[in-house]
Amino acid sequence: MKADPSVQRQLLELAKVDAELSRVEHRRRTLPELAEIEQAEKTLRNRRDALVATQTSVSDLDREVARQEKEIESVRAREDRDRKLLESGSVSAKQMTDVQHELETLARRQAALEDDLLELMERREALEMDAQRTGAEVDQAQQALADAQHRRDENIKDLDTVQARRDEDRAKLLPRFPENLLNLYERVRAHKSIGAALLKSRRCGACQLDLDRAAISEIKSAAPDEVIQCENCGAILVRTLESGL
Repeated sequence: MKADPSVQRQLLELAKVDAELSRVEHRRRTLPELAEIEQAEKTLRNRRDALVATQTSVSDLDREVARQEKEIESVRAREDRDRKLLESGSVSAKQMTDVQHELETLARRQAALEDDLLELMERREALEMDAQRTGAEVDQAQQALADAQHRRDENIKDLDTVQARRDEDRAKLLPRFPENLLNLYERVRAHKSIGAALLKSRRCGACQLDLDRAAISEIKSAAPDEVIQCENCGAILVRTLESGL
């Protein structure tokens, strides 16, 4: 394949633009904020799960407290009934003894229930504090996620700007190349990432490997408009004064 040497040299401009586009794409895939967001989302899920678990425990305790309070009210109501029965004077001596015994039993039962209720209330208070602390951690995790997402979006916006400019530069360059040369360049770039590079001394600017003497000799004897490819990576080797040939 042959192409005007000046056109071949412009391949270096195209390769430079494509290299920057590749860097933009790599940067887009490897933004540190992406890993940060993934970790922040995991932390937020864990915090929310912990909050739900604590709130569920609080709800369970609320039901237990309500049940305990209802039972205490039942004991108090029964105690009030027995006391009114004693005060009425309408019971026999034997009934009075039974009622007094029941009152003592009810008093012990009420004391035990109130102790249990106090313990439940203390546990509920502790869980409520846990819920408040975990709720604050959820808020912090949400803010950390939002901050990371904002930084990611700002970085992507910058990358989009750079990519748009380089895409415009590339579009302006493409019409300068004959179709066969451009097809070769694109084919090599698709397989090796770099389609064209400067031949500097004996080294290929794409793969950074030195060409052997036979290859250099062949290149020296080639016509200036002959399109040369690297024997190692296949990149189009652009010859300039820096090539030292």
